[in-house]
Amino acid sequence: MAKGKVSINETLCKGCELCVSVCPKHVLKLSETKLNAAGYNPAEVVNDDCIACTSCAKMCPDCAITVEKFN
Repeated sequence: MAKGKVSINETLCKGCELCVSVCPKHVLKLSETKLNAAGYNPAEVVNDDCIACTSCAKMCPDCAITVEKFN
């Protein structure tokens, strides 16, 4: 059962893939179909295995990620 939920502000995401590289549960990947207004492929959530470690949010240089922790 997931312990958290990742939300990505696609407008702020620059597709650097740093969040993808640090996620221990492989919850994120870069979109292959979406482009944001700046022309970047934003990160997207691909499964609900989030453990709420917040590594992705801490690593994001653009503060585009928030993690909601469940009790």
